[in-house]
Parts: sequence; C-alpha cells; structure tokens
Amino acid sequence: MSYADAAAKGPKQDPEDLTLFSQARAPNVGGVYKDESESTASLIDVDSPHVQAVDPEFLEQDVKTTTQAERLERESQEKERERVREQEAKKAKSRKAKSSGLAANSGNPVYIGNAVLLTLVGAGLGFGAYRKHLDGKLSWELVGLASGAVGAFGAVDYFVSKWFLQNKYPPK
Repeated sequence: MSYADAAAKGPKQDPEDLTLFSQARAPNVGGVYKDESESTASLIDVDSPHVQAVDPEFLEQDVKTTTQAERLERESQEKERERVREQEAKKAKSRKAKSSGLAANSGNPVYIGNAVLLTLVGAGLGFGAYRKHLDGKLSWELVGLASGAVGAFGAVDYFVSKWFLQNKYPPK
C-alpha cells in the first residue's frame, strides 16, 4: 500500500486548512535573472603588478610563512616562561634549605640561648621604656643610649656565639 492510498482512506482535509497551507508557502520565483551589463573588466588580470612573485631565496629561508614565525615566537615565549619557572623553583629550594638549616639546629644550645637572651633583653627594654614614659622621664637621649647599648651587646653576642658555634657546638 502506498502513502497516497493510506492518506486517501483517512479523514478529508477541511477547506480552512487548505487555505492556511497555501498561504504558508513561499512566493513563486519568476525565473533566473540575467544581467548582461557586467563586463569582464572587473576580472583580475594576472599580468598586472599586484600579483607578487616569490623571491628566489624562498626555499633557503628559515622562516617561510607568518604562521611558522608566530609558532616560533610562541615557542620562544614558552621557553622563557619555563626558564623563569626553573629559576623560581631554585630560589624556593634555596629558601627552604636555609629555613631547614634553622630547624635542624633547633637543638643547638647557642641558638636556644640567643633566642632566650633576645627575648629577655627586648622585654626588659620595653618594660623599662614604658616605666620611664609613665614617670615622664623618657627622652631621646635615654632612647639613644639604650640603642647604643643594644648595638654593643649585639656585637659582643655575635662574636661569642660565633666562637661557640665554631669550637663547641658546630651547626649540622
């Protein structure tokens, strides 16, 4: 049984539907439009100077196309980024090595003694300056003398600690 036979057995189409479907169609095209007014003058002449010839050294050039030049530029930029990443990784590794040296020597009595001494001197100077301020006797002369004393004490502590680290408790 064909489609046409099956469609003929079904209900008949309303005249209303027929007019709707006929209006929904595109308008009929009248035919092919031919315009003979255009001439062949607009066509490209291959003998005109806008046609470019290839340089004789083209095959010997390292970079032959703009696409190849762009690719080489991207590759050089990527190499530069990789070099910068490697330098940053080396810097981070050296910083980690320095900090791990401090952690490795945390049991050294010279390091512990210097940390305790620094804490006590800082607390003592801060408390003394606070008491002088409350009494109204804190002056720039007193601050300068205390700073000089801290500097002299720091220099002596540096040399004593250096002697202990070299002779008695060498770092790991």
